[in-house]
Amino acid sequence: INEYLCEPLSKALKDKDPYVRKTAAICVAKLYDVNRELVEEQGFIDQLREMISDPNPMVVANAVAALAEISEASHKDQFHMNPNMLNKLLVALNDCTEWGQVFILDCLARYEPTEKEAEDIVERVTPRLKHANSAVVMSAAKVIMRYLDFIKNPNLEKLLITEKLHPPLITLLSELKPEIQYVALRNINLIVQKRPDILSNHVRHFFCKYNDPIYVKMEKLEIMVKLANMKNIDKVLMELKESATEVDIEFVRKAVLAIGRCAIKLEGAAEKCIKVLLELIQTKVNYVVQEAIIVIKDIFRKYPNRYESIIATLCENLDTLDEPEAKASMIWI
Repeated sequence: INEYLCEPLSKALKDKDPYVRKTAAICVAKLYDVNRELVEEQGFIDQLREMISDPNPMVVANAVAALAEISEASHKDQFHMNPNMLNKLLVALNDCTEWGQVFILDCLARYEPTEKEAEDIVERVTPRLKHANSAVVMSAAKVIMRYLDFIKNPNLEKLLITEKLHPPLITLLSELKPEIQYVALRNINLIVQKRPDILSNHVRHFFCKYNDPIYVKMEKLEIMVKLANMKNIDKVLMELKESATEVDIEFVRKAVLAIGRCAIKLEGAAEKCIKVLLELIQTKVNYVVQEAIIVIKDIFRKYPNRYESIIATLCENLDTLDEPEAKASMIWI
């Protein structure tokens, strides 16, 4: 059947009706999945590249989607992007549907621009950060994050980091659907690993709400630790201490561990963190005490001969330890 499909498909790719062309573009990706050699022999991939210059934005978006799928399947870049193609994509970006925009933005994120191109593209993509569809917002953020490395203009870089990037990311957190919040948080987690300065003044937006599902709370804890600095550590510790008194045991352990990670990350705040951990040990809640002892061991390893005065307090809880890791940590201390 594949052999017989080639001729009508070749005609459909050049059909005068854009609806036919856009459907044919997806058909090429499907055919590539079934028979790669045939698609390469018939020159369909080159035709898809030519379709990026199509006057209809829907056709452009589908050609990009098909090329992206083929690139992924063949582990090769099938776009061979050039400045002319780039221009066509940026023009189509304004007119195509939201999912078409996602395909085009993801394609731009793979491109290695020159400094001038990076500035132009970022300027054209930035308005997408205000889009109603969260997928478009995340794809636009991905392009900007990727291109920040190519931008040498300090004013533009500062504007993007301090003003443009954080509002859309914070807006995604107010989504009613926890699943979208979670996906946004996973992406924010990657963003703050690369550039914590984008959200360092907005740590309070990552404080846990009472009705957050557990998977959202866990992700927020991760981000809080990454954003903790000497300016906001008091707020972060108050929030983590509160989290450590929750009912979910797994979450409480994570919160106690987060306090220890803050101490290891910020030497100037280690004393405050130890104080909070000691207050948690005083609650005498078994799993809290054990997790606190495990993280205090790590703090001792990082800052030897500094907090030995608390060993007496830890020894009072020797009899309650029943987990191997907590016992081992106590023996180490």
